[in-house]
Amino acid sequence: MEFLLYLVLGACAGVLAGLFGVGGGMIIVPVLVFSFTAHGFDVGILTHLAVGTSLATIIFTSVNSVREHHRKGAVRWPIFAWMALGILAGAGLGSLTAATIQGPVLQKIIGVFAILVAVQMGLDLKPKASRGVPGKPGLTAAGVVIGWASAIFGIGGGSLTVPFLVWRSLPIQQAVATSSACGLPIAAAGALSFMALGWNHEQLPPYSLGFVYLPALVGIAVTSMFFARFGARLAHRLSPRLLKRLFALLLVSVGLNFLI
Repeated sequence: MEFLLYLVLGACAGVLAGLFGVGGGMIIVPVLVFSFTAHGFDVGILTHLAVGTSLATIIFTSVNSVREHHRKGAVRWPIFAWMALGILAGAGLGSLTAATIQGPVLQKIIGVFAILVAVQMGLDLKPKASRGVPGKPGLTAAGVVIGWASAIFGIGGGSLTVPFLVWRSLPIQQAVATSSACGLPIAAAGALSFMALGWNHEQLPPYSLGFVYLPALVGIAVTSMFFARFGARLAHRLSPRLLKRLFALLLVSVGLNFLI
């Protein structure tokens, strides 16, 4: 039953990754927190375990989402390359930051972030394209900030990267596609950092590699890889306005649950 939950969660995360340019972490982390709590995992590490596992799953989600977007010629690879330099450093720093925060406090921080993302998506708040794409130092600096925040929240960074790129005058489809590509270095650097930080932690459950829980990783990865391609195709065919609002309602409920 537990593995079935991870399979369904992976399918949902994959569609979100391809459709909105997010890694699905805003869904994965809360569900894993609830699941780990129900299984009696130690409260001091279960949030960190959820974040680390979420980042590891996003590696698989991103690969298939990026392939589909690249096939349609929507990824701006030069922008990705310079942002990725900052993302790698920022994700490592973000993992270190998260490790210093107590589990219950980290849940509240994630809850606040979930509500902010919900407001942005539900009201369809978008920055106006008021500036051009920054130079190489600007893209790298933006990558550091996005990578740092994404590693703390266990996300692929799409909720931060897409608005930034739209503000910098990229068409929305290119912003989503490039954001999907940026999710890969965020996830890889963040997951490896969480593995190292949790290595041999005495309170970890069996089948864990540091702060990555392997049963959840395998279950989510199996379905997310397929459904990410499906979501990417939908992004080029459908207007996701209604889906965004439904997703926003879900995030509000998740955020409030973490805060109360």
